[in-house]
Amino acid sequence: MQIAFETLNVKLTPDRYTPEDLLLAKKAYDLAFQAHNGQLRKSGEPYFVHPLITAMKLADMRLPIEIIIAGLLHDVPEDTEVELDEIRNAFGDDIANMVNGVTKLGHVQYRGLDRYVENLRKMFLAMAQDVRVVFIKFADRMHNMETLYVIPEHKRRRIAKEVMEIYAPIANRLGMGEYRGLFEDYAFRYLEPKEYNWTKHLLEQRIKKAGPAIEKAIKAVEDELSLHGIKPLSVHGRTKYCYSLFKKLKRYDDDITKVYDIMALRIVVGDVGECYAALGILHGLYTPLSGRIKDYISQPKPNGYQSLHTTVFDDQGTILEFQIRTNEMHEEAEYGIAAHWRYKEQPGEKEQRLEWMNDLIKIQKELEEEDFMNRLDELKLDMFQDRIFVFTPNGDVFDLPSGSTPIDFAYHVHTDIGNKAGGVKINNQIANLNTPLRSGDMCEIIVEKNRQGPNADWLKFVKTQHAREKIRDSLKKTKKSFFSGFMGRK
Repeated sequence: MQIAFETLNVKLTPDRYTPEDLLLAKKAYDLAFQAHNGQLRKSGEPYFVHPLITAMKLADMRLPIEIIIAGLLHDVPEDTEVELDEIRNAFGDDIANMVNGVTKLGHVQYRGLDRYVENLRKMFLAMAQDVRVVFIKFADRMHNMETLYVIPEHKRRRIAKEVMEIYAPIANRLGMGEYRGLFEDYAFRYLEPKEYNWTKHLLEQRIKKAGPAIEKAIKAVEDELSLHGIKPLSVHGRTKYCYSLFKKLKRYDDDITKVYDIMALRIVVGDVGECYAALGILHGLYTPLSGRIKDYISQPKPNGYQSLHTTVFDDQGTILEFQIRTNEMHEEAEYGIAAHWRYKEQPGEKEQRLEWMNDLIKIQKELEEEDFMNRLDELKLDMFQDRIFVFTPNGDVFDLPSGSTPIDFAYHVHTDIGNKAGGVKINNQIANLNTPLRSGDMCEIIVEKNRQGPNADWLKFVKTQHAREKIRDSLKKTKKSFFSGFMGRK
């Protein structure tokens, strides 16, 4: 059964892809189609549907043609008689190396702790070497999740666990909001079906109830912006993902009336100036809810997310949340670093937001296999939980896990500042060293020059692996020097 190239070609729009790109894509399409000819998926459809849809998902992200071609070819060396060298000869080293990178990740499976650690290592190393490989693996896995119902239940649960534990957190860390949300929802559906169905029902009921207010607000906002000379690129509704809502409901004892962002309206405008102008216009049209304005444009989230958020009351007393952003911010919010890749055609350049991956690889190399396994939960907490950004008095920004304390901050600035921390000012106010920091806080550590080292009690409240290690190292040295001095006096 021939599957028309046009299904992919229609996504390769001329504003992004050249005629030469289309010829190269057709060449890859023909090779992959012939290589997979006769193979079937568990659903009974031709196997070639899978690499084709993988490539289409990469095209939806408007990624460079080389990544799309690698997506088309990603299963060829492992599942057909065509070898990697043939791909290298036909398409060059760059595409062949991406295909090889995806092949190496082909057996990332959740089979208990030992294999889990091995899989995390594979994913991190692949990202550090070439993050484009992970984009392909994400598109590949997303299509697998869309068709997960065709495989036996025990396999569905294993794959869902793997997606929830490995893929969704990495998507979050890369700022790929759409992929994180979809990964979590697919996994949630198979791991906790009762909770998933309950949350989905709540969500549908709320959408049904809020629908008329949302439609009315979209029309009112478009008209009001137009009156002020702003022509938005888009004003549309956004529904919260099921798993995200489920987690939030747990924080509010399942009281859905306390969750304001189940449905939000997104306003996409031309530039940053129009973002702030639109915020002012909204506050003239509706009554803002106190304390609910967040400026992630001047202070982006650590994964790069930028938008203005505000929550308002309409004339019927309905609470509405708005997110205001430029088109580039919108693409980054949906696709994270994958969207950024469109504007950066030099893959060799280091991304500042990917430094955490290199930090993790460094930690892995420093730890023995057994230590790494024992401390895996600590590493996961550091790397994958929600992040905050905290400022020094000089304006430097540090990216820390949510719940970090001034001691965690101090050790991230410098080991000596951590060891000699005697007090702290948070936003120019004296505070305790165990105070949880919040995003946007300005943190000033008060250093005691004569202090000999950290307090062992700090280990009870620090959140980061980095701070914990530094405190333990310093306490060991202090203990060693004490015994050396004691033995010397004897």
